Amino acid sequence: MRPGNLMKAGIGICASLMLMLAAAASLLLPTREREPNYDETKVPAYDLPDPLVTEDGRRVKTAGDWREIRRPEILELFRSQMYGRRPGPPRELRSRVTSVETRALGGKAVRKEVSLYLSPKQDLPRMDLLIYLPASGSDPVPAFLGLNFGGNHSVHPDPGITLPKSWMRPSRVEGAVVENRATEKGRGTLSRRWPVEKIIGRGYALVTAYYGDIDPDYDDEFRNGVHPLFYRPGQTRPDADEWGSIAAWAWGLSRALDYLETDPGIDPAKVAVLGHSRLGKTALWAGAEDERFSLVISNNSGCGGAALSRRRFGETVERINRVFPHWFCGNFKQYGDNEERLPIDQHLLVALMAPRPVYVASAVEDRWADPKGEYLSARHASPVYALLGLPGLPGDSMPGANQPLTGTIGYHVRSGRHDVTGYDWDRYLDFADRHLRKGR
Repeated sequence: MRPGNLMKAGIGICASLMLMLAAAASLLLPTREREPNYDETKVPAYDLPDPLVTEDGRRVKTAGDWREIRRPEILELFRSQMYGRRPGPPRELRSRVTSVETRALGGKAVRKEVSLYLSPKQDLPRMDLLIYLPASGSDPVPAFLGLNFGGNHSVHPDPGITLPKSWMRPSRVEGAVVENRATEKGRGTLSRRWPVEKIIGRGYALVTAYYGDIDPDYDDEFRNGVHPLFYRPGQTRPDADEWGSIAAWAWGLSRALDYLETDPGIDPAKVAVLGHSRLGKTALWAGAEDERFSLVISNNSGCGGAALSRRRFGETVERINRVFPHWFCGNFKQYGDNEERLPIDQHLLVALMAPRPVYVASAVEDRWADPKGEYLSARHASPVYALLGLPGLPGDSMPGANQPLTGTIGYHVRSGRHDVTGYDWDRYLDFADRHLRKGR
């Protein structure tokens, strides 16, 4: 090749390399995130799937049809398209009571710690339960069961709670930095969300576990936590229709209930499952999958929880899948910016609790979680309860702040921000009194 041609060829190669590098660099540059919509006038028009019409267009007219046809159909759609299929319980669930204090909290409570071994071959992953029971009385009591964000020691400043050794979710709570390992300064940092004395004073047990014991909350392509325990030979991550982290945390709640069925202090037929934020999504899915939970509570669960996806208000399907790719199954990612193609929406998730009582709670300032979308899910689940002869959500419009609605479905929008407050707990305890203590 002549020198001139060599020079031209070299220039061409350099230009091609520069274009390739520029394209690669563009993939590494941060994209500008779309502004969330908080304007009701910009909510798109949408049609919701009818909870009482089957996929092939048949109307459900009896309780038997709901139970035998429509409910399994909806549950299967959520499994395959959103949360992912989860395995059954381990062949052997070993448990060990690690501590008991019969005069905890100044003699008001019995504190118990129990380790659940989720793998038959090793000690990890292990879920550690913290249980507070009323000290007075000998009969089994109803219980609230929920996962916590900061480790069991964050629930109450009680110095007798064992410091966890598992991965801790880094966060900042009221000025205190909670590191990714448990330390003494983390004790009681989330106690405002867990009013232990109030709960046991009303005659309930409180059972909690740290969600990171089940599956640490970050995307490592499912190499940690419980997922690898159930891989087929050669499998390295869940299939597109298999469980993400939310389904794994919900699976862990069912394993906690397995243990509670053996605990003489707990009435296993009266266990309410509850959760806040991403753990509110988890509580709803746990209640849908496991009908042993007698009452289900969602606190500020938002997108992927109680809020309607089709509204695209606040957090959206696209955003939640992009920022938290490990929460849902792979199939759910096809519905980002494509919510109208969803064969389900979250009112159907609320309906899956029927005929059991379910409570959905919002907060006025928590626009990210779309309070109106959460209310509408509860409203549009009500026809299923009516079919079953039960009052769903009373009233015809969204209530004002701090004006709870209470049927078999309960709802309130509380003044304030994204959190769990004493007001929320007062409503949940009243709701539980109404549904778990009826006939007493």
